[in-house]
Amino acid sequence: MEFHRKPYPSDVSDEEWSLIVPYLTLQREDAGQREHSFREVFNGLRYIVKTGAPWRWMPNDLPPWAAVYQQTQRWLAAGCSRRWWTTCARYCAWRLAAGGSAEPTAAIIDSRTLRSTPESGERAGYDGGKRKKGSKLHMAVDTLGHLLALHVTPASAEDRGEVERTVQAVTGDNVDIAYVDQGYTGARAADAAAAHGITLEVIKLPEAKRGFVLLPRRWVVERSFAWATRFRRLVKDYERYAQTLAALHLVPFACIMMKQAAAITAGP
Repeated sequence: MEFHRKPYPSDVSDEEWSLIVPYLTLQREDAGQREHSFREVFNGLRYIVKTGAPWRWMPNDLPPWAAVYQQTQRWLAAGCSRRWWTTCARYCAWRLAAGGSAEPTAAIIDSRTLRSTPESGERAGYDGGKRKKGSKLHMAVDTLGHLLALHVTPASAEDRGEVERTVQAVTGDNVDIAYVDQGYTGARAADAAAAHGITLEVIKLPEAKRGFVLLPRRWVVERSFAWATRFRRLVKDYERYAQTLAALHLVPFACIMMKQAAAITAGP
């Protein structure tokens, strides 16, 4: 069933859709149970993540919220978004265009605390440093800021205690060094990374700090967090399950990579 409507700013472009549709197709185009256009369902998912609207507030000219939600769960369970950004982040043309290698050799690791909501409150923890109750997103990005790995814990989890899980997710790549802040100092974090062949390099603040200081390498992951906050669904933790919050973070990073990849394939 095709929809003819006025487009939303969050809609996927033709160039972007041609790049991602092979990763989203779980059944034949002529399958009898396919009632709604995959492209319109994907547009519905992008609308929810971008605007932050509740699922049941899906606009009437997009597929029903239940259809979009159920298909999103199928995509996430099948690892569709993960396969897409894994392929792009590790073997992307813009890495070569930027003068880098085809695969990332360095990562930047950091965490971000998202304030809890009534939906996520049961699994929330308290981050004493940020003075927030909520969930903590632990993320690794490459030197261009594209996502390599992420997972979610209660906000009370220590950063250095999550190094093992984070670096394990990028094991198998060519990554051999990870840049971190002073929250990852100590033998515990260094040993966890070394066990997976990765060296942690702590980027410290200047001793005579005055005002805002842009730290080498470290600013890249902060920019990635800023990218995610442009998608209002990810400004707070609105999800009941940690795995849903982590999975929805794949959507904006896939969208960002799609836009960049489409620009490269389009040429000058």
